[in-house]
Amino acid sequence: MPGRKIILSLFIILFTTPMAFCQSEALKGVVNNLAFYRQQKDLKYLSNAKQQVDSLIKTRADSANLSKNVFKAVVYSSILYTDSLNKLKQPDNTLQQVSDLVDKISKNQKIFRYQVELNFAKRCLSNVYIKNGARFIGLKNYDNALTAFQKAGGYTPEYKRINAYIGYAEAKLGKFPEAAKAYGNLINTDTLQTEDVIAAANVYKAMQDTSKALQIIQKARKTLTGDRALLFAEANILNKKKDYKSLEPLLDELMDSNSKNAEVAFMAANCYDHLNDYDRAESMYLEVIEINSRNYDAIFNLGLLYFKNYTRKSGDEQKNINRAIQWFEKANTILPNNLPCLEMLQLAYLKTRNENQLNRINDKLKQLTN
Repeated sequence: MPGRKIILSLFIILFTTPMAFCQSEALKGVVNNLAFYRQQKDLKYLSNAKQQVDSLIKTRADSANLSKNVFKAVVYSSILYTDSLNKLKQPDNTLQQVSDLVDKISKNQKIFRYQVELNFAKRCLSNVYIKNGARFIGLKNYDNALTAFQKAGGYTPEYKRINAYIGYAEAKLGKFPEAAKAYGNLINTDTLQTEDVIAAANVYKAMQDTSKALQIIQKARKTLTGDRALLFAEANILNKKKDYKSLEPLLDELMDSNSKNAEVAFMAANCYDHLNDYDRAESMYLEVIEINSRNYDAIFNLGLLYFKNYTRKSGDEQKNINRAIQWFEKANTILPNNLPCLEMLQLAYLKTRNENQLNRINDKLKQLTN
């Protein structure tokens, strides 16, 4: 999940729903200014709310007043959330101070009376920390990004997508078990996205646990049916595991959704080749070469396919050995010093008793091996 994909749409309802805060007469002006901001999106109303709430907290008794502190948290967190350019000239430590205030009032035994207000402030702070985390991701400062995302998650644990951001930062820091846990918390929710599944699978692959990576992808495909990226991810793992029997049933759908894709065509050709389905393997190798006429692996493997047909004595031995030589020679023009290819040419010319060509290949091999 690239840092630019961290979506900051977490709490778009903050100022688009009616303010239903409890309020005393003294706090009425604060709440009204918050409502005016919601209607007109003018920062002067947040500035007015700040001035009013500050004017209510002057003495030690005021500082201990839960109601006033709750609304201070609401106002200041609203400013942090809204005034990203800091037009209201808040000090640099405002975020930390407001976080400390929210943490403090959260522990008050009477805070249940102000649950709506407290949750509002926490959502504001969470979104600010997510924005900060995204900024740190852009700077490749993954330690600070992780800290910011964890703070956000602490304020809004119900927001499950934060696990994707935490997992991303942890993976970048090489904390793979922790990243796997974060993605696991996300994968088992109804907010599952393709990129989360692939990121989780990549974490398990980094931990050398391809079986778990495959399990996660296969489970997700039952939910995200028809997802092309997950289909390719599953096929790619099976291909690397050389589990060709499990890969084969995926090939038709995979090729339908990735027509003219040389990588997918080669995967299919290689799979059919290993399953001894020579006709389909030949067809797919030729398709790869049609897409990319200098695809060495497809060209060399096609030569090997014809050579295997020659050794099977399935008929047309001369035709198969000639074709094998043709494609080995073409592969040799692309990578002239590739030993496996030269060795196959040596063997093929030995079989056909072509001494001139055999001597040429032997001389080349001596040059490379001496």
